[in-house]
Amino acid sequence: MRLILLGASGAGKGTQAQRLSAHFQIPWIGTGDLLRAAIQENSELGQQAQAYVEQGELVPDELMIQFIQSRLQLPDASNGWILDGYPRTAFQAEELDFLLEALAQPLDQAILLDVPESVLVERSLQRALPDDQPEVVQRRIQLFEERTLPLLDYYRYRQRLQVIPGAEPPESVFAQILSVLTKKQPN
Repeated sequence: MRLILLGASGAGKGTQAQRLSAHFQIPWIGTGDLLRAAIQENSELGQQAQAYVEQGELVPDELMIQFIQSRLQLPDASNGWILDGYPRTAFQAEELDFLLEALAQPLDQAILLDVPESVLVERSLQRALPDDQPEVVQRRIQLFEERTLPLLDYYRYRQRLQVIPGAEPPESVFAQILSVLTKKQPN
């Protein structure tokens, strides 16, 4: 199973990725974790990304696809994976498709956890993380909406997008995801 989880900050991607990873016994690849690990290891890619991360900038697309490529080539990803935090734009999705074709790892589904803005704000503020201030949360939601519409169209056109209502309890969301994935599996 090869999945992409999409959703704004507070949508529950981490919760569902953790459950799906355990269920399918495939790695959950969070791009934030990937970047932090590479920087901590002081790898060549980590060194290149560090300046962007320290300045609060987005790591350039070309560099991000190198991170994803190196991670997807590890042995634990050979039977599937869950991407969380990538792609974020239609350009990144297209680059990812080229990479997946080269690796012979076709994407099964992109899943959008669709959560109303009021719930996203409430969940983000409940986490009480240092960067979860109301104005920052609102800005993240705005950026997600601006960047994600073309991404959703990209996967919808390729018949790879499933939209799941993410405001329900985590168990219910997980059950809906499994139901959608089961229906999409080849016989």
